[in-house]
Amino acid sequence: MSGVKDRLLTTIADQLGNPHGVLGRGVAFVLNRGNRRAIAAAVEAAEPGDGTTVADIGFGGGVGLTLLLDRIAPGGVVHGVEPSPDMRSRARSVFAHELASGRLVLDDGSLTALPFEDAALDAAITVNTIYFLDDLPAACAELARVLKPGGAVVVGIGDPEAMAKMPFTPYGFTLRPVDEVVAALTAAGLTVTQRSLPNPPIPHHLLIARKS
Repeated sequence: MSGVKDRLLTTIADQLGNPHGVLGRGVAFVLNRGNRRAIAAAVEAAEPGDGTTVADIGFGGGVGLTLLLDRIAPGGVVHGVEPSPDMRSRARSVFAHELASGRLVLDDGSLTALPFEDAALDAAITVNTIYFLDDLPAACAELARVLKPGGAVVVGIGDPEAMAKMPFTPYGFTLRPVDEVVAALTAAGLTVTQRSLPNPPIPHHLLIARKS
């Protein structure tokens, strides 16, 4: 029985990190619904303005793309970066009009290999993604590299103690203390402020990292 449970929880963890296939379509819906409040708070904290170039890195179900598109007005561009081919394919269908107009660009990439030139972004968000990283310092260095001076990236993470109580997190999640994430962003040259978001059932932390 434990073998069946282990396989089920491994599948859930794998889908959360890389939604794909038939199950991935359901996971996209769950991600949009469950993460919407945290993503909306991250967008608000990133302060994207009219005509800016912004990104949602690891956009999953795509709700962050919608929220960013609503903020940049004509002249701005939203980049959606996502390693899952199935999620990019889904987004191409959902956002066909925005892609055709050039307001949205979808990119294959990851936090440790972002598809941008140096100082390309005014702002970025990445929510519930760093659990799937092996090299956090490399990811933080990439985020600092692609930000313009004065730009901000908002890293959203579930509270590690609360996340550790979830049954699937031992099956592929790396849960780091908040202070460790702050230290990695700071070491990359970013200035970090924190906000807490009571977000039942999982409280979240927003780490707002600005480039001087």
